[in-house]
Amino acid sequence: MSKTSVEIDRDIASRAADILGTTTLRDTIDASLHEIVNAKRRLELIALLQQSDRYHLDAADKAWGGDN
Repeated sequence: MSKTSVEIDRDIASRAADILGTTTLRDTIDASLHEIVNAKRRLELIALLQQSDRYHLDAADKAWGGDN
């Protein structure tokens, strides 16, 4: 980890802490950065799931013993 000095908007940090359930500024910043990364991953997963040629649902039915 590295140490850096930045100016933080305390109002937005306080609002973020309320949402994230964090109690310290450091925890709020860390949790906020994790949320950004996770949000990007969720968007990528949604895009992947929306690909129409990605899944073959008929093959899944056969795998589970569905009647075809």
